[in-house]
Amino acid sequence: MAKPQKRYVCQACGSATSKWQGQCVDCGEWNTLAEELSNITVFSAKHDLRGGGRSIELVGLDTEVALPPRMATGIAEFDRALGGGLVSGSATLIGGDPGIGKSTLLLQAAAKLALAGRDVAYISGEEATDQVRLRARRLGLGNAPVQLASATSVRDILTTLSQGAPPALLVIDSIQTMHSDLIEGAPGTVSQVRASAQELIRFAKERGTALILVGHVTKDGTIAGPRVLEHMVDTVLAFEGERSHQYRILRAIKNRFGGTDEIGVFSMAEKGLDEVANPSALFLTHRGEEIAGATVFPAMEGTRPVLVEIQALVVRLQSGATPRRAVVGWDSGRLAMILAVLEARCGLSFSTAEVYLNVSGGYRLSDPAADLAVAAALISALAERPVAPDAVIFGEVALSGEVRPVAHGNLRLKEAAKLGFERGLVPRGVEADQLRLSAFTTLGALVDHMLGRG
Repeated sequence: MAKPQKRYVCQACGSATSKWQGQCVDCGEWNTLAEELSNITVFSAKHDLRGGGRSIELVGLDTEVALPPRMATGIAEFDRALGGGLVSGSATLIGGDPGIGKSTLLLQAAAKLALAGRDVAYISGEEATDQVRLRARRLGLGNAPVQLASATSVRDILTTLSQGAPPALLVIDSIQTMHSDLIEGAPGTVSQVRASAQELIRFAKERGTALILVGHVTKDGTIAGPRVLEHMVDTVLAFEGERSHQYRILRAIKNRFGGTDEIGVFSMAEKGLDEVANPSALFLTHRGEEIAGATVFPAMEGTRPVLVEIQALVVRLQSGATPRRAVVGWDSGRLAMILAVLEARCGLSFSTAEVYLNVSGGYRLSDPAADLAVAAALISALAERPVAPDAVIFGEVALSGEVRPVAHGNLRLKEAAKLGFERGLVPRGVEADQLRLSAFTTLGALVDHMLGRG
């Protein structure tokens, strides 16, 4: 039997040592070491995680928890993408292409919060304070009491903000320009981005400040820097849109305080970014004339349907020429699948024709419910038979040619009725009182309907 060994355990933190001393080396408390007899050696005690820690409180799933309070920015579309507004102590990362309007949107939100009586700090690592001030004047926000600074040292920023009451909102533009003297390396490196973000997020959590970090993006549109940065923050927002188009979409990719299916829609104007209460107005062209190859699809973005126009063009080629397939705003692989189903299941030939597909307004579709609208546009363009301008079309198409129902069918039709549409080409099983519906179970039935076969 092993001889009992003496050890001294700190009564404050639970650390163990082989000899008594007045002060605990781990927690710094005085006169807290007490003698215990045990067969456990000092080495095993320090490396056994089943003891020596502090008890934590375990709660059940049915425990009542108050929802975190929201801080409305005054920009309804921004608040919609955030899930209702900013949460105190949260960290938000927003990324987007250069010149898309990230700094403009955040400056507008910061100015509105400051004018509402909140303390707001805007730290720019890319522009001087005079540049930010001039942009605020162009936006008509020159009188907003936003505290501006141009700095890249995280230590200097946190030292300044810790001297008084913490701000309600802290904007860092951008995280790739920040530098922490705890880590060697130039700003923008993986280690610097991670360390700088960690220190800023820790400050936000401890002081209850809503933190917004601006992140650069790579050529493929993803946020630059380590992916761990996206795991560290509470919310990740992507600011999308083409610089040649006036619209911008703020989309939530990750949100610990809300859903990731909401978007905010903005339009770039002379005075900055304007909110778009009715996004369908941006993506629908004038529909007074019937044009072959044009259909309207009610896409779902969160809880709000957005009506977009899908345009198709089919051009016959001379024999022997290689046909081209071009698509803008939709998945090219899914277009190839729809063309294959139309040829194999419906008897339509596109092998000797070039096919061009476009989603108007620069909008990008990822909803599988757009299959039927794309197929209808291709059929209309091939047969040169226009689709009724007062009709909306949606449904998922299977490889067997079956038309399958999709989610939120009634909500899509209700939004279409509000905008003056009267007909709907939909899968079987969808019901609505506002529109006259034509239901289909197969893609061949849609082809027969559009070409007037029986």
